[in-house]
Amino acid sequence: KSTLLMSGMVENRGLNYWLTHVGLSIGVLVLFFPLWLAFVSSTVTNAEIIHPPMPLWPGDQFFVNYGRALIEGDTGQTSASVARMLFNTFIVAIGIAFGKIVISFTSAFAIVYFRFPARNYFFWLIFLTLMLPVEVRILPTYEIVAGFGMLNTYSGLIFPLIASATATFLFRQFFMTVPDEIVEAARIDGARPMQFFIDILIPISRTNIAALFVIMFVYGWNQFLWPLLMTTDPSMNTIIMGVEQMIGGQDDVTPWPVVMAASMMAMLPPIIVVVSMQKLFIRGLTDSDK
Repeated sequence: KSTLLMSGMVENRGLNYWLTHVGLSIGVLVLFFPLWLAFVSSTVTNAEIIHPPMPLWPGDQFFVNYGRALIEGDTGQTSASVARMLFNTFIVAIGIAFGKIVISFTSAFAIVYFRFPARNYFFWLIFLTLMLPVEVRILPTYEIVAGFGMLNTYSGLIFPLIASATATFLFRQFFMTVPDEIVEAARIDGARPMQFFIDILIPISRTNIAALFVIMFVYGWNQFLWPLLMTTDPSMNTIIMGVEQMIGGQDDVTPWPVVMAASMMAMLPPIIVVVSMQKLFIRGLTDSDK
């Protein structure tokens, strides 16, 4: 009887296993199909896209469309090429991710490990900024940035977005889980605060830093509203702005293969960052190595 029960459990587990993987496979196909259509659209002619039925297999215009996007851009809507816009977006995304991590890490370090008046008040003051995203304070922020002459500059695109209450809160919560014995041992060994910060806190926080870097890089890469207000020079456009500007108006003919080629290239850097840092990203979110 026990043997029959065990065999039944194995069969049930096997059925659940396959059903789970079938469900996951269907989900992947549903998510992947629009990306596949976007890729196919970037390899055919404009006439093949406009006149149905739309092809489901890649065409022979891959190098033509991607080369046109990289070098010429959208041939009329803006003078910036996709290569230039990708470079701008990469600089902005790296700057925002790095700036957010540096400011949040040092802020959390000061709040947790230094005793000064009203430190909890300052922390909650930082935390309350979650209710004031850049979209809410966009006009005064724009006035300040314009007053400093940072329009059409990388600094103007990066600096107003590098403060992060979320990252500060996450680092603070992690620092509070660091055993007091480690802090006391460092103090007994004569480690100064910045030595403790560099030699101990940064190494044990690498997975948190990696996870936040991925999140903040994607956040910076997908920015649209702030770069739209900050840039009037086409050479400073980001790729998200560029893709939107490639779509023509009512009287313009939209070069859809070039738009799709630019869209595919816009997706590659975030995908590469997420895939290359996947292990650290997951460990940083699950705290498996704490």
